[in-house]
Amino acid sequence: MNSLTTRIIKSDSIDPWYNLALEEALLEDVKKGEAILYLWQNSDTVVIGRNQNPWKECDHKKLESEGGKMARRLSGGGAVFHDMGNLNFTFITDRKIFDIQRQLSVILEAVKSMGINACFSGRNDILAEDRKFSGNAFYYRDNKAYHHGTILIDSDFERLGRYLTVSPEKIAAKGVDSVRSRVVNLKSLNSSLTIDAVSQQLEKSFAAEYASVPVVCHPSDFDISDLYLKYSSWEWIYGEAPKFDISLEKRFPWGGVDFCMTLLNGKVSSVRVYSDSLNIYLFSRIEEALRGCEFKLDVLADSLAAIPLDDAEEDMIADIQEWLLEKSSTL
Repeated sequence: MNSLTTRIIKSDSIDPWYNLALEEALLEDVKKGEAILYLWQNSDTVVIGRNQNPWKECDHKKLESEGGKMARRLSGGGAVFHDMGNLNFTFITDRKIFDIQRQLSVILEAVKSMGINACFSGRNDILAEDRKFSGNAFYYRDNKAYHHGTILIDSDFERLGRYLTVSPEKIAAKGVDSVRSRVVNLKSLNSSLTIDAVSQQLEKSFAAEYASVPVVCHPSDFDISDLYLKYSSWEWIYGEAPKFDISLEKRFPWGGVDFCMTLLNGKVSSVRVYSDSLNIYLFSRIEEALRGCEFKLDVLADSLAAIPLDDAEEDMIADIQEWLLEKSSTL
């Protein structure tokens, strides 16, 4: 354990494109046997998951007209709203020491030290008093990985509700009647909390968990100019506006999917699968499998059987196939 090395870096920018670019630069820079804690904040930003449809997840015209920004991250999962009442964290590690439970314990112990009991719940949420104050997502690249998330401390839920367009199906699946009813600011549970106080406790908890004295580095140590161009580009955030003939949507326990297809002579000529699943790699394989198929839902379901899958993906594909076959009997 003590052979581990650690670093802490805090961004001094509130620009989401800068902060996401720095996050990827840190992923490229992390060393073997190293864990990095990166703390950052974005001002008035909606950040969508890697495979989400920006046109559906956010009222981007309202967001941008009011001075906010849209951003897309590398990881999967759903859309989140960031403001200056929210603190973001990222654990970036060598893949061999990437340990979600250990990383979560840094968050849970930091919060506990401030008098709030919290627990990890579901696929990616941290709860206090049965309400969510942190959403988490994960990204893996070769022998490196990162785990990042939000910590709601004093966020403006009215603005969160103004910009995020959460589907009624997603809310119903969680058994609640609005976005705001299922989230909580930590400050409402401990009125003395501040962003700085939470940040300091996270640093202490990180050092304690990894039994190391972290090296403190500065954002200026990294050249992120090329990555900034990527994260700020229209192509990365929005891509082409979708123009499809058919859209089929379904929510599963592991996330929602939206199959958007264009047809030519009865076959699928182009397809885009949007999802807030934490799995980011499966959906491009699904798209590849469906292109050129005859547009019959049972044929589409059969075409998915040839996709190479891991165990978790097998369950996801089985769910999708079952849905397509059920739907084919009603069309």
